[in-house]
Amino acid sequence: MKYSKQRESILKYLRSTKCHPTAETVYQNILSENPNVSLGTVYRNLTLLTELGEITKITDLAGPDRFDGNNTPHYHFVCKKCGVVLDLEMDSLSHIDLLAAHNFAGTIEGHCVHFYGKCPDCTSQNMEV
Repeated sequence: MKYSKQRESILKYLRSTKCHPTAETVYQNILSENPNVSLGTVYRNLTLLTELGEITKITDLAGPDRFDGNNTPHYHFVCKKCGVVLDLEMDSLSHIDLLAAHNFAGTIEGHCVHFYGKCPDCTSQNMEV
């Protein structure tokens, strides 16, 4: 694959943040370094980086897709009130692949788990009211 300054900027930004940004947020954050980049270019590069396994696309959320530069296996928490996506520090649930495969004739190759509820900020706001 040919080197791309825009793709490198996108990857660098995603690896430097834990905020799980949308494509538009990625675009806004690399614009100063790449003033000629288009939102379409950002979307194409996010798709390519996802396909290459360099980043993770987080879907199944109430809003737009989010992107994660942390490719190590981990889980996410999604706040149902404010929509923030946070990394969860917890032990692996890899044993659920074995549980799922127990009565399944196909091949289980992995899983995706999102936890939902209220984030610490939204929980503390409810307690202050």
